[in-house]
Amino acid sequence: MSSGEKTRQAIAAQPDWLSGVPTDRRLPAGRMLLTGCGTSFHAAQTGGHAVQALELVARPERDADLLVCVSHEGSTQMTVEAARAWGGPIWLVTGAPASPLADLAEEVVVCAPEIETSWCHTASYTAAVAALAALRGEDVSWLPAAVAGVLNGPRLPVSEHERWLVVGAGRDWPTAQEAVLKLREGAHVAAEALQTEQLLHGYLAAVDEGVRVFVLEGEGRAAERAHDAVAALGEIGAEATLVPTRHPVVDVVSFQLLTVDLAAARGVDPDPIRRDDPRWASAREAYS
Repeated sequence: MSSGEKTRQAIAAQPDWLSGVPTDRRLPAGRMLLTGCGTSFHAAQTGGHAVQALELVARPERDADLLVCVSHEGSTQMTVEAARAWGGPIWLVTGAPASPLADLAEEVVVCAPEIETSWCHTASYTAAVAALAALRGEDVSWLPAAVAGVLNGPRLPVSEHERWLVVGAGRDWPTAQEAVLKLREGAHVAAEALQTEQLLHGYLAAVDEGVRVFVLEGEGRAAERAHDAVAALGEIGAEATLVPTRHPVVDVVSFQLLTVDLAAARGVDPDPIRRDDPRWASAREAYS
């Protein structure tokens, strides 16, 4: 299989995966808390109030009635620890019907048809986000066609910048974080995510013409500030693109495509997220 083929296949499979997301269940009434790690934590943030799994382990007493764990394989150690530390009922959104987390959960929502084989997770992310939306009663039937439209549409441009920045607010903040994670994992570039207002309050000082910036537009007041951010970035010579947004499932796909395009231009294989290099393999083996 050629370099990056697993990631490209997963990206292309997203309309099919999204068509199979379960829509027959609803979250119970009450206060909900979500958790996860990495990509799954970004997905969790699209569902409501979320806390990273280690933070929940450190302080499990939270003002919530239900914990929703997000974990593609259901075996992420810190998410398992968070679930064990939690004192109440647990639901799980996952790609695996049987797992350590599934054993702890009262409800297991299997949102993906298989376990994604690329370590640079794409389809498993959008499937989890769509499943969380469906659990809240949102109509997700339009998402497969919308994602197909992005897959067949114009792509964000590749460039030779060494520093990358994705900016967003509100519903777009999880997308900004996930977009940056894909760029870091898949293309090995120095990328960071910033909240729109934070960029305008100090962080702008470390941005210059050497940074490639994408500003997620959002809606309402967030959109107004996104336009302000683009104007400010233009004044300092940074190449900034305002990216219209619709939904976290749809919006991240452009950055998934940018990741594989940028990886190809840099001669990087996005599939193993650098675990094919002995140093990064040893680093991963240094912790569980």
